[in-house]
Amino acid sequence: MKKEVQEFLLKWGISPDNVDTDEMLDFFITEMERGLDLKESSLSMIPTYISDKSSLVPGKKLIVIDAGGTNLRTCLVTFNKELQPEITDFKKVPMPGVKSEVSAKEFFSVFANQVQDIIDKSDYIGFCFSYAATISPDNDGTPIIFSKEIKAPEVIGKKVGASLLAELKNRGYNVENKKVAVLNDTVATLLAGKAASSKDKQYDGYIGFILGTGTNTAYLEKNENIVKLSNLDPGSQVINVESGSLIAKQGLLDKLFNSTTKDPSQYILEKMISGAYLGPLSNVAMERAVDDGILSNEFGKRFAQVGYVNTTEMSNYLEMPFNEDYKLVQCVKGNNNDSENLWHILKSIIERAAKMTAINLTAAVIKTDFGKNPLHPVCINADGTTFYKTEYLEKYTNYYLEQLLVKKYNRYYETVCIDNSPTIGAAIAALGLK
Repeated sequence: MKKEVQEFLLKWGISPDNVDTDEMLDFFITEMERGLDLKESSLSMIPTYISDKSSLVPGKKLIVIDAGGTNLRTCLVTFNKELQPEITDFKKVPMPGVKSEVSAKEFFSVFANQVQDIIDKSDYIGFCFSYAATISPDNDGTPIIFSKEIKAPEVIGKKVGASLLAELKNRGYNVENKKVAVLNDTVATLLAGKAASSKDKQYDGYIGFILGTGTNTAYLEKNENIVKLSNLDPGSQVINVESGSLIAKQGLLDKLFNSTTKDPSQYILEKMISGAYLGPLSNVAMERAVDDGILSNEFGKRFAQVGYVNTTEMSNYLEMPFNEDYKLVQCVKGNNNDSENLWHILKSIIERAAKMTAINLTAAVIKTDFGKNPLHPVCINADGTTFYKTEYLEKYTNYYLEQLLVKKYNRYYETVCIDNSPTIGAAIAALGLK
């Protein structure tokens, strides 16, 4: 890399070298511990009252509701003799409240419509609810706020599991013995890691990680360390970290970019590593690179004409830098200096994101006793198209995990990708209901 490009990246804080590994890791763990206590923290550290000790039971039918993004999915999940999940009776409809505002009655009526045909097939319901919610000791969830364009203000503050059962009861269904486990998608991702275990592969424990449009992490914490809760039984439970909200140390470019976002002081880590923001962040970087003479004025003119690029288009340039169908390839056409400098800028932003991702995952593993034996690594079930589809992101995450988690802390891991993780994880949570 040319000296002037290195200096540009360091000046604006978008080089992986700007990230002090030990400093960020110490801060991450401190914020996790403060969030478990009654102290102010940027990490919510939401208790779930869900253990990872549920055993997969062959042949037992489980009802699954997956309310995530803008779609509502329902199905039955059964684990076969090989303990592999089988999904039947699958249905999908738009989430209520996407097109227009709905009342609480209308909201839960849609849920009841989707589940009533299978409600008599099982007493156990796993409810993956991918919106901000507090979880109560009875495994129900109460929405705090809706994101993703859902307009259902009357639902805020109402227990979703109990409200669904009440609607079904009003329709004449016997729900007396029905039990519901509400969990978010990252917690479900952690539990779904159990589906990767076999007689030939034995994991010590599980971490759930999502890096898509946004990002989040879940891990298992000892109840004795959850100071903000009292009268907990001995044992452990899954913690929803809400890791995207970490107030990570920002560079000059991060601060400049964040000032243009809706909530400049919120979700700092998410804005540095996730799919909704890597592309927009790179746009600001390219504009500054033109101003600083790292990219040519001709590039600046072409870039202004093609318009901003998203994370996919940013990644496309790194993947195929000579494909003239891509916007950024058109911007550097005929200028080798621009071509090379742009590659380094975009790759650096992604490598920095990977380094922070590795620190995030290392913090989660260190907070557990998992992965100390190489024959029994911790299973990191990673979900999200940004993690797998963004050029170099998965590769460099594994590189930094090897350097930090394995070589420095002697913890061993294996990253897996379980299809339908929210569905499978919700089914496993239902298995843990008593």
